[in-house]
This record gives sequence, C-alpha cells and structure tokens, in this order.
Amino acid sequence: MAEASTLWLLAAEAAEHGAEHAEPMALGLTPMAWVSLSMIVLIAVAVWAKAPAMVTGMLDGGIAEIRKQLAEAKALRAEAEALRKEYADKISNAEKDAAAMKDAAEAEAQHILERAKADAEALIERRSKSAEEKIASAERAVVAELRGIAADAAAQAARGLIAAKHDPAADKKLVDTAIAGI
Repeated sequence: MAEASTLWLLAAEAAEHGAEHAEPMALGLTPMAWVSLSMIVLIAVAVWAKAPAMVTGMLDGGIAEIRKQLAEAKALRAEAEALRKEYADKISNAEKDAAAMKDAAEAEAQHILERAKADAEALIERRSKSAEEKIASAERAVVAELRGIAADAAAQAARGLIAAKHDPAADKKLVDTAIAGI
C-alpha cells in the first residue's frame, strides 16, 4: 500500500507543476505520421497490384448478373402476361361457347316441342279419321244388314201376297205374257 500512496504523491506533484507529458516517437516520426505513412504505402500497393481493376471487375460482374436477372424477370413477366391474356381469351371463348350451347339447346328444345305438337296433332287427326272410318263402316254394315232384313221382309210379304192372290189362271196368264214377249 505504501507504493500506491507514493504513486499518488508523485502524480499530485506532477499535476501541481503542470508537467506535460511526452509524446511517443519512433525514428523521429509521431504516431500520426506513422499512420499516414502506412496508409500511403497501403494505397500504393493496392494500385500497384491493380486492386481498383479487380474491384471494378467484381462490380461489373455484379452489374452484369443483375442485368441478366432483370432480363429474365422481364421475360418471365412477358410470358406471364401472355399466359394471362391466353387464359382471359379462353375464358371469354368458353363464355361465348356456353352461350352458344345454351342457345342451341333452347332452339333444339323449341324444335322438339314443335315437332311433338305437330306429331300429336297428326296422331289426333289420324285417330279421329280412323274412328270416323270405323263409325262409317259400322253405319254401312248396319244399313246393309237393315237392307237385307228389309229385302227378306219384302220377299216374304211378296210371297205371301203372291200366294194369296195368285191362282192357276193368273199363272197361265203370266206365262202366256212372258212367252209372247220373247
């Protein structure tokens, strides 16, 4: 501890007398001069070893890589725009095709309805005509049957009348008339 107190005393005395501290020097140069000299030597070696050309080359290489990436990005963007346009066109065409398909389906449905209506009307007319023909045929059959019945009744009535009013003298007269007519 005695040594510490001695150092304190020496420092206090030096402070009282305003002692200046000495600046270090080597080979007659101050530290600032040594730093300046070493920087000048470092820059001279860098220029002699063509360090600026290497740095410029590295920067140029980086710039070229960035330009290449920008060109690729532009190409990708153009391709993406082309794909977007292509798909937009496909969507537009799909919408048009869907509308055309809908219109065609509606037209076909209308045609089918019209054809079905015409077919139904034709069927109704054919069946009406067939029913009318059956009715007419039945009427003709009934009329023919009634005529047959009437003819039979008339024949029977004529036989009855002839049998009742015809005697052998009338028969002789009829036979004579028939022979004379020949």
